Amino acid sequence: MIQIKHFGMLPPFLGAYYFFYFALVGVYVIFMPKVLVDLGYTAMQVGIVYAAAPFMRFLLPFIFKHYLKLTPKVYLFSLFFSFVATLIFLGTVRNFELYLIANLLFGAAMGVSLPYVETIALASLTKTSYGKVRLWGSIGFMAIALWLGKVLEAPFEALYYLSIMTFLTLVFGLILAKYDSTSHDQADDDASFSLSRYWAFWVSVFLMQMGFGGFYNFFTIYETSHGISLEMTSWMWSFGVVCEIIMLYFQGPLLQRNLLNILQFAILVTSLRWLILYLFPESVVWTFASQSLHAVSFALYHTASITYVFSLYSQKKLAQQFFLGIAFGLGGSVGAVLSGQIYGEKMFLIEALITFMAFIVLWIHQKRKESIV
Repeated sequence: MIQIKHFGMLPPFLGAYYFFYFALVGVYVIFMPKVLVDLGYTAMQVGIVYAAAPFMRFLLPFIFKHYLKLTPKVYLFSLFFSFVATLIFLGTVRNFELYLIANLLFGAAMGVSLPYVETIALASLTKTSYGKVRLWGSIGFMAIALWLGKVLEAPFEALYYLSIMTFLTLVFGLILAKYDSTSHDQADDDASFSLSRYWAFWVSVFLMQMGFGGFYNFFTIYETSHGISLEMTSWMWSFGVVCEIIMLYFQGPLLQRNLLNILQFAILVTSLRWLILYLFPESVVWTFASQSLHAVSFALYHTASITYVFSLYSQKKLAQQFFLGIAFGLGGSVGAVLSGQIYGEKMFLIEALITFMAFIVLWIHQKRKESIV
């Protein structure tokens, strides 16, 4: 049991928030792309829709850097509008343009909520405790994947589950607001925050997440088109999350090592993962093998990246927002559009090459950083 001094029930509430937040992400990522295809959307339209939310996440750090402060009031508005957006989905999903606009609202609201909660968690928990609380998000993602993979029948059912998970996220998000003990005034030295100083690192982060575009948006469609059932595909998603959970629980000692070496290793493993999906799309065994690598390509890479970014910049809060914005925002947005354009037999081959480019650029960053020091 995790003990947090002065924070009482914070870990259980954080765990519940992560559980439902990533459960709704699971519905949105695993099942909604197939729902859209079933409703007549083209692969390109699916890619554009799934570029909307990440694009808003990319814009948010610049908005908060220059115009807004991440206050409890802004956070509460984000929770409310994220739920409202899912209700709008129900009435607009059959219209591409209106559904795209609703996804922009959804992306903006969700892009505020998670960074705010992460600030509370990182300010309150130890590194080891954070990983153990954060893994409840992985459990939520896995649980919804297994449940909907078994019971989902009609397209609109996925939208109902999305609204319910978002409402429960709102409930626990409201509870967490009272545990916010951080200052939300912009630091005086925010103006000195520079992306160009470590440009190669940020390019690598962008390319790495861009390489995930085909997986997040088309993995379910890709596997089912190769004869794998929807239920088996949901088990594949869940197996990857189980491996992620194990890594989150035991990765503490790894984060004490050279973080750049860990990141380079994780990127190479991810490139291999996409190559396996390209070579063996119809093989259940090989696909499960590729999913086991999610422990490294997501869990280890993500936590090592956050830890490394915090070591690079003194503006911790802003650095975290930019990491989420550039990686899951810009990288996710471009990756979604690109995957919609290249969807087909060679999609994962192209994404393996993009990911390998991320490794090369990170190596350039390592050399530049050594020369700066």
